[in-house]
Parts: sequence; C-alpha cells; structure tokens
Amino acid sequence: MTKAPFSGKGERASDLLRLIHSDVCGPMNTQARGGYQYFITFTDDFSRYGYIYLMRHKSKALEKFKEFKNEVHNQHGKSIKALRSDRGGEYLSQEFDELLKECGIVSHLTPLGTTQWNGVSERRNRTLLDMVRSMMSHTDLPTSFWGYALETTTFTLNRVPSKSVQKTPHEMWTGKCPNMSFMKIWGCKAYVKHHMSTKLEPKSEKCTFVGYPKEITGYYFNNENKVFVARTGVFLEKEFLTNIIKERHEPGRYGFLVTNHGDVILVDQDEPKTYQEAVASPDSEKWLEAMRSEMDSMSENQVWTLVEPPEWIKPIGCKWVFKKKTNMDGNVQTYKGRLVAKGFRQIHVVDYDETFSRVAMFKSIQILLAVVAFHEYEIWQMDVKTAFLNGKLEEDVYMTQPKGFVTPENSGKVCKIQRSIYGLKQAS
Repeated sequence: MTKAPFSGKGERASDLLRLIHSDVCGPMNTQARGGYQYFITFTDDFSRYGYIYLMRHKSKALEKFKEFKNEVHNQHGKSIKALRSDRGGEYLSQEFDELLKECGIVSHLTPLGTTQWNGVSERRNRTLLDMVRSMMSHTDLPTSFWGYALETTTFTLNRVPSKSVQKTPHEMWTGKCPNMSFMKIWGCKAYVKHHMSTKLEPKSEKCTFVGYPKEITGYYFNNENKVFVARTGVFLEKEFLTNIIKERHEPGRYGFLVTNHGDVILVDQDEPKTYQEAVASPDSEKWLEAMRSEMDSMSENQVWTLVEPPEWIKPIGCKWVFKKKTNMDGNVQTYKGRLVAKGFRQIHVVDYDETFSRVAMFKSIQILLAVVAFHEYEIWQMDVKTAFLNGKLEEDVYMTQPKGFVTPENSGKVCKIQRSIYGLKQAS
C-alpha cells in the first residue's frame, strides 16, 4: 500500500477558544532553572495567541491544561470548545479524558503518523526552539536559562504580525494593539538600581536581562546566577549588538583570500563590488549589458510590480553582484550581473515563514547513473537560468529599486516582489 496524500489545511476556527492546539516537547538535554525538562504549548486557532508552561514531568500536562483552561475562561468568559493534540500518552490518560468530557470539550486526536494534522503546534514548537537557539548563541548565559528564553519568545511572537492572522495575535486576543516600546534585546547587559545602598557603595549593579514577568510590569534580571524582578534598568543594547557582529573579510581589494585551512587563493581584482565601480570600470559596457540582461529576465518573469510604498513597511534593500565566468582555459567567457535582495533584513513571521531547499536524494542520482551505464546512454547537463524566479511568493515583501534602473516617473515607488528573487529567505 502507498501512503494516502495529505488533503491540506483544515477549516479555521471562527472565534476565540473554539479550537486549541496543544503539544508537549521534551525532554531537553539540559534542565532549565527550576528543574524543568519539558514544556507544553496551547495555541488558539483563531488568533494564534499562544501560552507556554514549563514542566518537570510530562505527567504535569493535565495540571497545566487545567491552569490554562481556568485562566482563559476568567479572561474571556468563554469556554474551550475543542482541543487538538497528538496521541501522546499525556493526552490519553483517563483523568484527561474525564476532564474533557466533564467540561464538554471535544478531543481532536490526530491519527498515527499524521503530524500534519497537528501542524499548528508542530510549527510553533519549531519556531520557538529556533528562536531560543539563536538567542542563547548570542549570550554568555548558561544553557539552563533556555526556559527564560522560551518564555520570552512566546511573549514576543504574541506581539508581532503573522501571515496566519490579519492583526497581531495580541490584538485579536485582547482587542488592544500591543505596546512594543518597553521590549528589549534578550540577553543584553543592564544596570539595575539597588533598593538600598550606603553612601559609599555603588548605586547599581550590572546584570543580564532574561525576560518579562507575567504577573507584573517589569523585567527579569540575572546577577551571579540569581534571578530577580525590577521595574526598569539602564539597558546596554547598543553595546550588545556590537559584541555579536562577526568579523568580516573583504579579500577582493587585496587580491587574495586565506581559507580556514591556511590555503591562499588568488582573487580576480577586476570584478567590481558595487554598481558605481561597474560603470566606472574599463569593462563598463559589458557590465551594463549584463545588468540589462538581468533586468530583462526580471521583467519577463514578472518578478515585481512598482507600487507606492505603504506607510507601515520598510523595504529591504538590494545590490548588484558581478562575476566574470571563465572557460577551462581561464579566459573570460561571460560577464554576469546578478541582482540580489538583502534578505538578511527580513523578519521571521512578518515577511517570511518557512525556509527549505529542494535537493535530490543521492540514491536517486545513483540509480540514474546505473541505468545510464547499463544501457550505455549519454548524460547531458543543463542549467535553468534564473531558476529561483520560478517560485511565487505568498508573503508581501517590498524592496527598493535597483541602482541604475530608476526612471524619473517612478522614483518614489518600491518593488512589491512576486517571485523568489535571489537573496530572499524564500529563495532557497
């Protein structure tokens, strides 16, 4: 038998608490502060607003569900209508089943081997852990602080736009626009004022910002492995960003590149780095022709449309990348000008969601070569020009116009990208 195809997305809930997605993740390799090894998520299908609870054991799932159910009922005056989860043992216990029946909550248990049906929770867990890994990699905090990082990611995701809902989850959940002015860079250093100090002692201490308390307005700070709450502090965010910038190398201007293995590779210094260098070089006509060819491809594939910039967006930039392609004898064969979007300025869940690369299985290539060898066939290789431009974008992404190709009548407009241009997060 072959596996039946997945039919796609189910029907979205039409109101708050009509459907709650839940999943348990763990155990983690390192215990969080407090001895936590697991966490459980509850995500509202209508608003995508999420709750997260740290747990020492999976058996605490029922206790956390009761806590979640009581809190949301008191906040909204509504009851949970349905709970969707996988067939984990924590959801199949007799106590859990009796509670759902007693409260009139319909249990949606996904069939075995169909994680797609619990896709909201699966994607939420992956996003949370990706963010936690990124946050932890930029701090000197012990790994045991992943619990604070996890709670901060949930707090943040509830307050940023998502392509799944028209407004932010916080606005749909509470009816109020979220206030983002108080948010700080997680893991940055901060000076926090002492409550009591003598005249000769320092009036503040240097700590690390690790999260937002749920119960009160303020911040969590860590000092010498002790976590405490304070109303505010002097945050050293500029210093922290400076510390995480990686060392960059620009070997082109020196004519050589030293690799990690100590090998020295000669670099062609004639390849321009910017549009200005290209038009000022002796080969300017060839570089301009290469850029015009690239722009013709963009136009032919309808990569973007020029629109007036919306007030709420900040378009990402773009740049020209120039390359001389040589033949086997080392002679220049073609001049290539590639327009690349500055996708590193894209924001996760705002203008991109999932990123993945399509690759061929090595076994498939082996089978192909075996068939060719057996039948004495010939293999021909082909290249798809501007291959990424065949992918359509689902998100709204805006980009500045490329240098050298801005007309006076369209000088104030931006490019609304419709295809996965090189450099975007979606391009791979």
